[in-house]
Amino acid sequence: MKRICRLMILVALSTAGCSAPAKTFSGESALEDARDFLAFGPRVTGSEGNRQAGDWILDRLQESGWATFTDEGEYLSTPVRNLAAKKGEGPIILLGAHYDSRRCADMPSGGCAEPVLGANDGASGVAVILELARTLELDWGSRQVWLVFFDAEDNGGLDGWDWIAGSRQFAGLVEQRIQTGEDFQAMVLVDLVGAANQVFRRETGSDAGLQSAVWGTAAELGEASLFSDQPLGSMIDDHVPFRELGIPSLDIIGWPYAHWHTDADTLDKLDPASLERVGRTLEAWLEAGAGF
Repeated sequence: MKRICRLMILVALSTAGCSAPAKTFSGESALEDARDFLAFGPRVTGSEGNRQAGDWILDRLQESGWATFTDEGEYLSTPVRNLAAKKGEGPIILLGAHYDSRRCADMPSGGCAEPVLGANDGASGVAVILELARTLELDWGSRQVWLVFFDAEDNGGLDGWDWIAGSRQFAGLVEQRIQTGEDFQAMVLVDLVGAANQVFRRETGSDAGLQSAVWGTAAELGEASLFSDQPLGSMIDDHVPFRELGIPSLDIIGWPYAHWHTDADTLDKLDPASLERVGRTLEAWLEAGAGF
C-alpha cells in the first residue's frame, strides 16, 4: 500500500508542470477568420450571403465550446437574425459586433452602387470576438459572457431604414431577461477596429467608468497612444440600446475611417496588429475580473 501511494505521489509531481499553456489572442488568427468570413461576400440583411455567413459564425462558436442561440425577428418586412453564444454562470458581460454589411456603397458621392464588402466595418469586429471565443480563460463558475453578432446595423438612411435595428431587437430579449432577475453588468461593442495604426478615442456616449477601466488595461499593455484620451463625440452604434436599458456600455470604435461605406473597405485594409491590440486589451480586462 505504501509503495502504491509513493508511486501516485511521483506521478502527480511529474505531471504538475504539464498543464496546457495559456491561450493568447492572435491578430494573425483573427485576420484568418476575417478572410474566411469575407469569402461569403456582402452580408446584406435578409440576403443569402448574410444567412451563410451567420451559419459560419455559429459553427465557429460551437467549435470553440460555446452554447449558441439566435434572436430572429423582422424589420421593414425583412428577416433579421442576431447571433449569440454564451458560456459560464453568474453576472453577464456582453461583447458585441455587427456582422451585416451595407447594401449601397454610397460614400462619398451618394447614389447606390454595389453592396459594401465591409472588411473593417463589420468583419473586423466579428474576427476579434471569434478569436476571443477561442482564447478567453475565465472562472466560468462565477462569470458569464455572451458574445453577440448583430444583424441590421448598417442600412440607416436607405429607403426608410434606421440604424442599429438588430441591436434594438436584441435589447428587447435582454430586457426580458433582466425582468426575470438576470444581471447584465456591462456591454462592450467593437466596431471598425482593424485598420492599420488605428487610434481609438473616447466615445462620449459610453460609460465613463467602464471606458476608463478598458483604456487603463490598454495602457498597462503599452497601448496608451492608441487608446487615446481625446474625446470622439457620441456615436449611434449598437451599444446605444443597452445603455438605454441602464447597462454600462462602451463603444470601441475607430472613427473616422477613410473607406467607410465605400467599395474600398476590403480585406487589404485590415491589419493583424490592430486586431491584436484590441483583442488582447479585452482579453486582459476580462481575465483580470472585468472591473470598472
